[in-house]
Amino acid sequence: MQVHDPQVRDALTPRYDFGCKRPTFSNSYLRAFNKHNVHLETAPISHIEPDAIVTTSGQRHEIDTLVLATGFNLWDINFPAFEIVGRNGRDLGKWWRSNRFQAYQGISIPHFPNLFHLASPYAYSGLSYFTTIEAQMKHMRRLIRHIERTNASVFEVTEDANEAFLDEMTNRLGESVFYAGSCAGSRSYYFNQHGEAAILRPTSTLNANRQARRFALSDYQLT
Repeated sequence: MQVHDPQVRDALTPRYDFGCKRPTFSNSYLRAFNKHNVHLETAPISHIEPDAIVTTSGQRHEIDTLVLATGFNLWDINFPAFEIVGRNGRDLGKWWRSNRFQAYQGISIPHFPNLFHLASPYAYSGLSYFTTIEAQMKHMRRLIRHIERTNASVFEVTEDANEAFLDEMTNRLGESVFYAGSCAGSRSYYFNQHGEAAILRPTSTLNANRQARRFALSDYQLT
């Protein structure tokens, strides 16, 4: 039992299932809450003054240093990180936000010809950026070689292939901790504004690599 005070220990105990948020690699930091000069404050910050933090409960904490670790927002200002406009003027960011975040095999989007968008929705495999990119490189290599054999200059994933992949990911997520577990109150960055955990690919890393090498070439229209 690392935290001695039962009230502090209770306040530090998550009320959501393991996996709803990215877990830490170590919990040894919890022992810091036993020190006389460490205080756990759970009330939200109301405002910051030149020499203090004031919480919504009215408590004023005098400080000399403030370290900001507020997390990050993937879904409002990222995906994509800059404006991308495809065929018929379709804006990728606006389309994702109004039609659900989606990408075939986590890399291609219909109406965006000749675009590989790495680390897209449903791309991340094995909770690792490196295994994700390795699988996507294999996908790109397979498609580019096919393009070279056919002397095509334009590729675009079909609507049917994209919709089938999205349906598969959604169905698989239904059995995951994100949907079947209790993630309410976790404030996890995994969830977008639609309540979907659309960043992780709910398959094994082995499956992602196998699909990258064997996806149906007919899922792309070449011209």
